[in-house]
Amino acid sequence: MIVSASYRTDIPAFYGPWFLRRLQAGGALVRNPYGRKPYRVSLLPGDVDGFVFWTRNAAPFADGFRAVEALGLPYAVQYTVTGYPDCLETGVPPVAHGIAQIEALSRQRGRQAVVWRYDPILFCDLTPANWHRRNFSDLARLLGPWVDEVTVSFAHMYRKTARNLAHAAASHGFSLHDPGPEERRNIIGELAGIAAGHGLQLTVCSQPEWQQAGVSGAACIDAARLSALAGRDIAARQKGNRPGCLCAESRDIGAYDTCAHGCAYCYAVNNHGKARDAVRRHDAGAELL
Repeated sequence: MIVSASYRTDIPAFYGPWFLRRLQAGGALVRNPYGRKPYRVSLLPGDVDGFVFWTRNAAPFADGFRAVEALGLPYAVQYTVTGYPDCLETGVPPVAHGIAQIEALSRQRGRQAVVWRYDPILFCDLTPANWHRRNFSDLARLLGPWVDEVTVSFAHMYRKTARNLAHAAASHGFSLHDPGPEERRNIIGELAGIAAGHGLQLTVCSQPEWQQAGVSGAACIDAARLSALAGRDIAARQKGNRPGCLCAESRDIGAYDTCAHGCAYCYAVNNHGKARDAVRRHDAGAELL
């Protein structure tokens, strides 16, 4: 079983001590996001094939990585660096911090250990297409030596996402832009060309309609990547979380509404104030995050 930690929140940034205690205890309780009923996920070494960590700040998680390594288990890191204006990402570390962390992880564990996420691609007055071209190019130049893949997707306007973005737009005086299919396809093709120029494969997460020459679908929970890192075969069937998702089957141990990065476009946070409160109230000794 592959364990995802976590596409619902940033465990490395905010919940490292909790993860360490759950790893030592051999399991964690996870609340079903639909029925709210808790269920148990085993973290015993004999039950776990590897970990995929999702983060925007790996610096607080050094002990967590070492604990996983001590168990002889492989891990890959999905590391998001977008460089958006502060009003869209109020609590995200500076770009230079993310790049330094990715470089450190890559030097320690190898280029396959980290996937850069430029995700989501959001269009507004502050981030039009030309801004994305320049910004992505700058980041690809700096990250190309340290990763082999960059994953992208266009922002999905869930109800809570649209509400939070509308609030940010009204507060900071910008307007959102919804590009048409041709503009979306063109920007993906251009970003793929930029990525290739820096030795990166561009993949698209759960949006197969934007795949094209040089652009494949992303498997963010990637059994093949974990197998390469482990030096042994990790067998896991494909079982995506939504239509178009190519992820291998996994168990996620995170919880929604618990990430304090403050990204206005986030799909995993309904209310940013409550998410910040969740971090402050968090009990590192609890079985549930």
